[in-house]
Amino acid sequence: MAGLAGVAATGVVLTRAERRRRAYTPDEIRERLHARVGDTTPSGSDPVERPGEA
Repeated sequence: MAGLAGVAATGVVLTRAERRRRAYTPDEIRERLHARVGDTTPSGSDPVERPGEA
């Protein structure tokens, strides 16, 4: 019985994480990733500029 309860609990946790992940639009994800890159760029160095970005 304990094994089944563990499997069920794991499924609930995974389902919640998946819902939370899918709640973001692709644009929101892109903005968050760009913000992370900006936070990790060492001061004094320029981030790599990609074609099509200004």
